[in-house]
Amino acid sequence: MTARARVILDNDFGGDPDGLFQLAHHLLSGSVDVRLVIASKIPDSFSEFDPGVVARGVASADRVLQMLGRSEHAIAGSESGLRQNVLPPLDDAARAIIDEVMREDTDIPLFYCAGGGLTALATALLHEPRVAQRLTLVWIGGPGYDDASVRGGASVPAEFNTTIDPVAAGVVFSSPIEIWQVPETTYAQCLVSWAELDRSVAPLGPLASHLVGTLREFADRFSGMLGLELGETVVLGDSPLVLLTALRGPFHAEPSSSPSHWRTRRTVTPDAQYGDVIDERPPVRVFTGIDMRLMIGDMIAKLAGAGT
Repeated sequence: MTARARVILDNDFGGDPDGLFQLAHHLLSGSVDVRLVIASKIPDSFSEFDPGVVARGVASADRVLQMLGRSEHAIAGSESGLRQNVLPPLDDAARAIIDEVMREDTDIPLFYCAGGGLTALATALLHEPRVAQRLTLVWIGGPGYDDASVRGGASVPAEFNTTIDPVAAGVVFSSPIEIWQVPETTYAQCLVSWAELDRSVAPLGPLASHLVGTLREFADRFSGMLGLELGETVVLGDSPLVLLTALRGPFHAEPSSSPSHWRTRRTVTPDAQYGDVIDERPPVRVFTGIDMRLMIGDMIAKLAGAGT
C-alpha cells in the first residue's frame, strides 16, 4: 500500500501505555509513513513521583518498534517544559522535526500526531517558524469547549496533556499552524473494557499480549498510588491519532466518520486554560465524536495480522 500521509508521532510513551497501542496501530497502518517517534515528558508534578519517564518512553517505544521488526529508534524529547519568553535550546527532537518538515523531496502531507505535551513541536516552531505552514497538528489534549472551560478560572480543572507544558501549548495555539484537536470531552469517549482487551486483544500474539500486559501493570500501579478503584474500563485516548490520519475516507482523504466542527482559536494560558480569542489565526477543527467501531475494529484486525 502506498502511503497517503507522513506522520510524526510524539507521545509520553513512558507514561500511560495507551500511547503504545497508538504507536503499534500506526506502525501497522500501511496508509501512513511513520517518519519520527518522539518520547516526551509528563507533567512535572507527576515526574517527581515517576522519574525517568522520557528514557523509559524511549525504551518502551523501541520495544514496540523491535517487535514489529522495525530498525528505527525513538528520539528522546526534552525533560523540561518551555519557559515564558525564553528560547529553548534546539535539541535532537526539534532538529529532527525541522529536518522532516522542511524536506523538498516529497509533497506527501505531513501530520504531527501528539498524544501528550507539545514541547518538541513548540521548540521547532520557535527555531523555524515556517514549520507552521507545512504540517497539520492532530492533538489529543485541551479541555472541552463548554461555556465553563472557555471562561476558564480556578474552578475549571486543567486538562492533563495541557498541563504537561502549557507554555508550549500557548506557543502552538498562537501560531498559524493548522490544528485538529481531540479535547478531553472527546477522548474520554474512547473506553474499552478489560474483558474486551483480555478476550479479544491479548490472545492475538506477542505484541498484543505485551500491550495489554503493560496497560494492566500501569493501571494497577496507578490505582495503588492514588488509592482508587478504577473499575472495568480503560481509556485508549490516544488511538484517535490513528483514526484521524490513517483511517480517513477512500475518495476524499477526510476523517469523515468522526464528527467535528470549527471553533474560533484561543490562546492557552500558563495555567493551562483557554484564554483570549485569536481572530487573526485559523480556527481549530475540534472533534466531538470518535468512530469507535472503525478505530477498535481496525486495531484488533491489524494486531491479529501481526500475531500470525
